[in-house]
Amino acid sequence: MLLGIGTARSPRFAPAGLLVEYGHTRVGLDGGPGSEPPENVDAWLVADERGPLRDDLHRIAHESGMLRPAVAPFRQGTLHVDPLPVAHPRPGVHGYKITRGHRAAVWAPDFAEPPGWVEGADLVFAGAAGCDVAETAEAARRLGVRRLVFVRPGDAACAAMDAGKNPPFGEWGEEGGQYRM
Repeated sequence: MLLGIGTARSPRFAPAGLLVEYGHTRVGLDGGPGSEPPENVDAWLVADERGPLRDDLHRIAHESGMLRPAVAPFRQGTLHVDPLPVAHPRPGVHGYKITRGHRAAVWAPDFAEPPGWVEGADLVFAGAAGCDVAETAEAARRLGVRRLVFVRPGDAACAAMDAGKNPPFGEWGEEGGQYRM
């Protein structure tokens, strides 16, 4: 479930965050004020430990008694959530590959270009703030992504959303939207 779809300081949307649920296992990815994962998650993983929401995330974790957010792998049975590096102007930024058996989803809310490790993914959540949506859509199509969901819309993406325009491949993410892989 998408907890939020916005950028760190979006006036319109809560910060991009994803809740992965598999059986009784729950893993929060990113998020922030208004899109933090529920308190009973098994792990809270972030794409960037030094990102602009770092202080907010640590405050939320401290006040709620939640796990401290970190860039880390998570494994529970057949569910694997692994951090992988993405091309980004700031070093240390990651995305996550979420696998269960032969199925794969990707959380990559912030990158300069789509990472090659999304190839063949069933579901990809990709950032739309610092990239060209049309180029990202075309790259995802070439890489055999089955379903592409854009999060973190920048000004151009917000204008397209407001005008009712869809990306050339994929869809705009919806806060509270539930997605299956």
